Amino acid sequence: MKSMSDSYKAAGVDITAGYKAVELMKQHIAKTITAGAASDIGGFGGLFELDVKGMEQPVLVSGTDGVGTKLKLAFLLDKHDTIGIDCVAMCVNDIICCGAKPLFFLDYIACGKNVPEKIAEIVKGVTEGCVQSSAALIGGETAEMPGFYGIDEYDLAGFSVGVVDKPKVFDNSKVKEGDVIIGLPSSGVHSNGFSLVRKVFDIENKGITSPVAELGGKSLGETLLTPTKIYVKPVLALSEQVAIKAVSHITGGGFYENIPRSIPKGYSAKIDKSAVKILPIFHLIAKTGKIPERDMFNTFNMGIGMSIVVDKNDADRALEILKANGEDAYIIGEIVKSDEGVIIA
Repeated sequence: MKSMSDSYKAAGVDITAGYKAVELMKQHIAKTITAGAASDIGGFGGLFELDVKGMEQPVLVSGTDGVGTKLKLAFLLDKHDTIGIDCVAMCVNDIICCGAKPLFFLDYIACGKNVPEKIAEIVKGVTEGCVQSSAALIGGETAEMPGFYGIDEYDLAGFSVGVVDKPKVFDNSKVKEGDVIIGLPSSGVHSNGFSLVRKVFDIENKGITSPVAELGGKSLGETLLTPTKIYVKPVLALSEQVAIKAVSHITGGGFYENIPRSIPKGYSAKIDKSAVKILPIFHLIAKTGKIPERDMFNTFNMGIGMSIVVDKNDADRALEILKANGEDAYIIGEIVKSDEGVIIA
């Protein structure tokens, strides 16, 4: 007998819409299947067969995150096919910071009303993020919660697991004075600082679809909704040929909070401010909101989505490898003896 409940539907939850959403998303999920994925979407648990051949001490690494209030942009623009990339990026970019290769991903979508086509669009973005990071989407959950979320609103969160051989975990105990800090460019604001962005531009009350000269003719909405860049493949490629000492994912808290997390006590990251290629959107945010420079560097990525510390003798080789893997990476600073954490000058 087909599962359905008229009483539940009258209360605002249409379980048949959930079944339709699952069927629509399966075509996208199929693109993420990897050798270890051993489950079919729709079961109670996602299965993954772990291959640890060639590893001395395999260690699982996990990460979980959401997209935050960037979702408000997706609601306003009624564009839902890229926000899932952000969700994946926020998780896999974290676990790559220790050298782990993402294995699989699960998502959680809570909404006010389950519109199958919209849910499928969200998952389409999730699967694109999984493809970019070589992770299998092996499960997820969609919860229809009328009265809790607005009828056109939803929240999106995710969870990823990766694996790394313990001897190959990036070892920041080897960081020393004179080491070079390489910056990997961001694609924009990524998925952090949007509460401030929304306040600065008053996006709920002002138009965000008109071309903006400072943004090269792109609209504010298009620029802000640009998906978070995923750095998994270039970082893993680099790790195979160069000894990476430390990696930082530049998220909420900007330079001041994130870079020190990967640097041992007694050392600081000295960032050459003039070397940082600040993206136009950050100049516009600072100008419009009259935001002090330090607050900008303490909130946003400013054009650098990830920083990597290597020995200065490996710097040129590292840049070559990163550029060969699609990253226009460049040197943004060096490691110095200091307890300040980050020095931007």
